[in-house]
Amino acid sequence: MDVYRADEPKPLYRVLDEEGSPVGSVPDLAEDRLVGMYRGMVLARTFDERALNLQRQGRIGTYAPFSGQEAAQIGSFAALEKDDWVFPSYRELAGMIYHGLPMERALLYSMGHPDGAKMPEDSRMFPVQIVIASQLLHAVGAGWACRLKGERSVAAAYFGDGATSEGDFHEALNLASVFSVPVVFFCQNNGWAISVPVSHQMRSATVAQRAVAYGIEGIRVDGNDVLAVYEGMLRAVDRARAGEGPTLVEAVTYRLGPHTTADDPTRYRDEEELKRWRERRDPIVRFRKFLENRGIWSEEQERAEWEQARRAVDEAVVRAESYPKADPSFAFEHVYASMTPDLCNQRDEWRARASRREGMQ
Repeated sequence: MDVYRADEPKPLYRVLDEEGSPVGSVPDLAEDRLVGMYRGMVLARTFDERALNLQRQGRIGTYAPFSGQEAAQIGSFAALEKDDWVFPSYRELAGMIYHGLPMERALLYSMGHPDGAKMPEDSRMFPVQIVIASQLLHAVGAGWACRLKGERSVAAAYFGDGATSEGDFHEALNLASVFSVPVVFFCQNNGWAISVPVSHQMRSATVAQRAVAYGIEGIRVDGNDVLAVYEGMLRAVDRARAGEGPTLVEAVTYRLGPHTTADDPTRYRDEEELKRWRERRDPIVRFRKFLENRGIWSEEQERAEWEQARRAVDEAVVRAESYPKADPSFAFEHVYASMTPDLCNQRDEWRARASRREGMQ
């Protein structure tokens, strides 16, 4: 009797080893694209570290750091086109910034400003999604609409390993499979759903092999190898664009920081584990070594790039903190395209109460 064993993992696709040396076929990308991807990773790490400090200073609200996952995000977003639909979770800011989201807009979101959820008009990115896994169903709907309209665009849904324990994950994969929807499900498996390790979420050895149950293709890549991520995502996107249906991509990575700024990972994560990933598997160090070995990156460029990134982030912070404050009643105006009578009454009542409170002070 042939039995498919759940503990037999899918192989991990890799282009670069931990020292940045090729162990697989290097994608045929122009030097400026390779350098552009690296610059995107440097900018993302700089932004993330600054945002974490801003939260600790009380200048922004709760924030979900992504350091350590830059390759998974930049590599996958680099395989998308501007006309493709993107449905992120709350930890995709690196990719979203690379795809055109202004950094000050990302900061405004953590400041609680309504404009923080406004995406650039020339992109098809949706705002950050906090509700776990719900964006997968939205992506399936968008991809299905593209197919019905005869468009070549695809949809990409981003989520973490914890989302694979949600019903929406399974419903989305099943619906996409049945109707051969042009959608890519991109899972950043960083090993932890807050404090729950992936081993406590599933008995299967990998996320990617779950694709078998839905009759779709599953790919498992080294999420800290930006070129492997790019290759895996490009294959998935090309399949979707060619009408070959959905793909589940698992990028095996690691978050170096807390789940959010409300989390203390020292209470559940082994310090030696963190040290191994930080010192041996940092995606930025790995890709920099590859570029240096190719002769297209130097120490001088490295110093200048980090300094330029710091200036760019500083300027974004200034723009965000000088942005006009929002009237709290603004929230009532964004429930529907046009305000209903009930919402108008609620807004007016709120304004009257706020005015009375101000008069009592």
